[in-house]
Amino acid sequence: MVRGTEEQADLLLRSYKHWTGKELVEPQATPSATYEALYQAPFALASHDTADDPMFNYGNLAAQRLFEMDWGTLLSHPSRHSAEPVNREERARLLERVTSQGFIDDYKGVRISSTGRRFRIEEAFIWNLIDSKGTYRGQAAALYKWKDL
Repeated sequence: MVRGTEEQADLLLRSYKHWTGKELVEPQATPSATYEALYQAPFALASHDTADDPMFNYGNLAAQRLFEMDWGTLLSHPSRHSAEPVNREERARLLERVTSQGFIDDYKGVRISSTGRRFRIEEAFIWNLIDSKGTYRGQAAALYKWKDL
């Protein structure tokens, strides 16, 4: 797992459990092992911060592969770059829906990798990240099923 991501991984896990009552990954013997399981999970997991133009601040290995970016490249990109310009308005509406409802579990849509490869997300869960004080800290998406276009 990439150093310095433990706090974000913990936020992802706790926020997911807040909204669903379920674990995002099976808890391991230690927090570090749980964070590693999250990083190595078979589903793509990414999150972004609360900036006006939100930046990715986490992407597990599956997300890095899906979006064709290494850790450093992913974290230097605004999350809007995961959608083609023509689909960014739709993406903004989606994220507003997540903001108002806390989460959505019915997202389907087209996204794009850093090389221009298009893929359709067919099963995803998107949720607001909230810390232990209830402060909004961004949004996350777990992508469970997709196919290249």
